[in-house]
Amino acid sequence: MRLPHVREAARLDVALVGIPYDGGTSYRPGARYGPRAIRDQSSLIRPWHPVLKVAPFAELRVADYGDVDVSPVSIERAMAAVEQEIGGIVAHGATPLAVGGDHSVTLPILRAVAKRYGPVGLVHFDAHPDTWDEYFGSKYFHGTPIRRAVEEQLIDPRRTIQVGIRGPLYSAEDFDFHARHGLEVIRIEEVRERGLPWVASRLTRLAGRPVYCSFDIDAVDPAYAPGTGTPEVGGLTSYEALALV
Repeated sequence: MRLPHVREAARLDVALVGIPYDGGTSYRPGARYGPRAIRDQSSLIRPWHPVLKVAPFAELRVADYGDVDVSPVSIERAMAAVEQEIGGIVAHGATPLAVGGDHSVTLPILRAVAKRYGPVGLVHFDAHPDTWDEYFGSKYFHGTPIRRAVEEQLIDPRRTIQVGIRGPLYSAEDFDFHARHGLEVIRIEEVRERGLPWVASRLTRLAGRPVYCSFDIDAVDPAYAPGTGTPEVGGLTSYEALALV
């Protein structure tokens, strides 16, 4: 993005933060290289957004904050480092734009955000609901952050919308958690059948209070994003993802 490297959150409105961690994956690793790849690809970014009609780098103080120094061998230590770093950014009033990294890092980010704002709304783009209880005997991996966030009261489940959910499940009861807590799920079938304007209209009900947006790249069909660690066919196209974000 040709932005300066600034490590002082008090000087920023938006801090791009890399989280090079994939110790929470259950299938293909490699997400730790995401921040580096995003920085490389961002060299193509131009400063004017023709759809939103805004030049964000002119309107906001934006910089590359660098990477969180995460432990590659302990998910608990990695989460603690993420929470501390994001917490410092949020405490200064800056907005963290975190790029990872597998989806387990969403939990410590939400912990930091909730300390300042209380339980926030959540827009969650994903192929998977990420509300499973545990995996390999651990409560922390990339399939559990949304469940933990609800349990820890980091998000308001009735102001949570999951978009693009699809693919096989472990059992017919996998969405019982949603029914109990009031999470809204917009499956990929609804995106296709009802269209993008309808999905956008559902998201507008969250306006007016703090909302965190979490985008797992496997929300996009692997035809467009083949590097994802957990590919699920039938996902969003690149255009649909851009339009909804």
